[in-house]
Amino acid sequence: MSAVLPPSASPVARDGGHPAGAPPVLGSVPPTAQQAALLHATWSDPPGLSGWLSAINHKAIGRRFLVTAFGFFIVGGLLALWMRTQLARAENGLVGPDLYNQVFTMHGTTMMFLFAVPVMQAVSVYITPLMVGARSIAFPRMNAFAYWVYLFGGVMLFIAFFSNTGADAGWFAYVPLSGPEYSPGKRVDFWAQMITFTELSALLEAVILVTTVFKLRAPGMTLNRLPLFVWGMLVTAFMVMFAMPAVMLASTSLITDRLVGTHFFNPGEGGDPLLWQHLFWFFGHPEVYLIFIPGLGFVSTIVATFGRRPVFGYPAMVLALIATAFMGFGLWVHHMFATNLPEMGKSFFTASSMLIAIPTAIQILCWIATLAGGKLNLKTPLLYVLAFFFILVLGGLTGLMLASVPLDLQVHDTYFVVAHLHYVLLGGAVFPLLGAVHYWWPLITGRMASERLGRWSFWLLFIGFNVTFFPMHLLGLEGMPRRVYTYPADRGWDGLNLLATLGAYLLAAGLLVMLFNLWRSYRHGERAGANPWGAGTLEWGSTCPPPAANFDAPPVVHGAYPLWMPPQQPSQVAGLAVDRREQLVTTVLDAVPDHRANFPEPTPWPFWSAVAVTLCFVWSIFTPWGAVYGLIPAAIGLTLWFWPRRRETAKHLAVERAPR
Repeated sequence: MSAVLPPSASPVARDGGHPAGAPPVLGSVPPTAQQAALLHATWSDPPGLSGWLSAINHKAIGRRFLVTAFGFFIVGGLLALWMRTQLARAENGLVGPDLYNQVFTMHGTTMMFLFAVPVMQAVSVYITPLMVGARSIAFPRMNAFAYWVYLFGGVMLFIAFFSNTGADAGWFAYVPLSGPEYSPGKRVDFWAQMITFTELSALLEAVILVTTVFKLRAPGMTLNRLPLFVWGMLVTAFMVMFAMPAVMLASTSLITDRLVGTHFFNPGEGGDPLLWQHLFWFFGHPEVYLIFIPGLGFVSTIVATFGRRPVFGYPAMVLALIATAFMGFGLWVHHMFATNLPEMGKSFFTASSMLIAIPTAIQILCWIATLAGGKLNLKTPLLYVLAFFFILVLGGLTGLMLASVPLDLQVHDTYFVVAHLHYVLLGGAVFPLLGAVHYWWPLITGRMASERLGRWSFWLLFIGFNVTFFPMHLLGLEGMPRRVYTYPADRGWDGLNLLATLGAYLLAAGLLVMLFNLWRSYRHGERAGANPWGAGTLEWGSTCPPPAANFDAPPVVHGAYPLWMPPQQPSQVAGLAVDRREQLVTTVLDAVPDHRANFPEPTPWPFWSAVAVTLCFVWSIFTPWGAVYGLIPAAIGLTLWFWPRRRETAKHLAVERAPR
């Protein structure tokens, strides 16, 4: 902890009252108000429209990710209401079969690709640098580029939908249904390109988050002091890097089959339609845990804060997260039990599907032990966590049922599977997410949400969720198939479908109350002050909301919950420049100060590069030559993005030439 960094060669003012040229050290003298003001001005994004397009601050990008993801969530929810209204009674004529297929596909695609994974990464983009004590996220320009690519991909998909070119082969797009023989036109082409867009964004964010966690942690934040939320996002990022290439390969193969005439999935020419299912579900089942594991991180953070004690069994919790991620890659065939695969192989995947419940059970027991031994502060975020326990157990039990091949064959492609999916994803991920939104809302906005409205929205969401999806278990057991736009009146499914539809509207009402509460608090809510929940992690160690540079001086960490510890020395890093974007880089294992790095300044080129890449992808939908000629503006944008400016080059050289 006594390591120091080499002095900069340029005579600049430094934090903590240190003279120009002094090396960064671990100390306790806070910077002056003038130095802090200059520091935060240095890390701020420029004003105006050009500054908005040039923004690279992780908090600004994180807010955009969150707003965009929740915007897609609302649209996906409206599509779900449309479907439930159609299915409220038998032989309803509100929606025809073609439009219903588009609505069904757009709902699933929006929720899985445009909301579930991006929103988890959005929370991490905002929170992780603060929680590890960094001034910025790693690769801030690439972070901005990832957001623009994600936004343009989603907008492209919905432009196609409103032009009657919406994807209609299901969010899983099984071949040969999605192939050129059975899906002519451009509907599936837009879907396949959107997949590549969103997965490119997710891959970039994964690289950014892994680098941030490994190299930008505050001094003293060793891996065994890393917050459980950060562990969850780190594990998720590694899963993204292993899972996403599979679906990108699948979507690229599909679109070349459709546009170029390849035969990856055409059995008549030596292809194999089951190859699509293997590639898609090798991504698709880990994707469940890409959504679920961040939710576990939210739960651990909320349980510790509102249980007013550290989470019980920290090593077991970390190992359970890693075990869940590792085993998540060995389950994909349980989505394919109805295909002609060897029965012996299916038995192994049955065993894996049941085994993965063990690490989750370990975490639930640790959370219960934490709450049982703590002094509960029963606020809205903790209510969402308690609901998560109830819903996750129900979803997990039906998951164990579906892991059995004989039962899976009986309820395959019925509403029983729909019910299980929503209990696991909405209950296991969205309820913790909504709790996290209420928990970090004061940090993001500086305002407290209404507790009364928060409880109203919680109970509406909880009751509406169960009224919507629990009857679907019974519908599935009665034989109602999924992916149908209507059903005969003599099957006796009307009552349960009407009940599920009423629950969906109740669910929507709860979401509206929550959105009204957040909007009202943003405009007129009570000021939050510093650390309003009395939390122990570093993101609450600054102001609410945090300034541009996150901290006046990067903190030094002495424990897993630094804000719950008595002050110890050294308490902060002093000596980093305040007139340029200088970040402390630490070692991977023990977070010992290693060197300083100059971070890039805002630039509009990530935005224009994303526009060029979008042009390339959309052009390629209509002609394969678009993929060739479209690379030219993309290459120009990337070149100008990385082209060094004289001022930035001088700052980098000043650091590189400093004596070691």
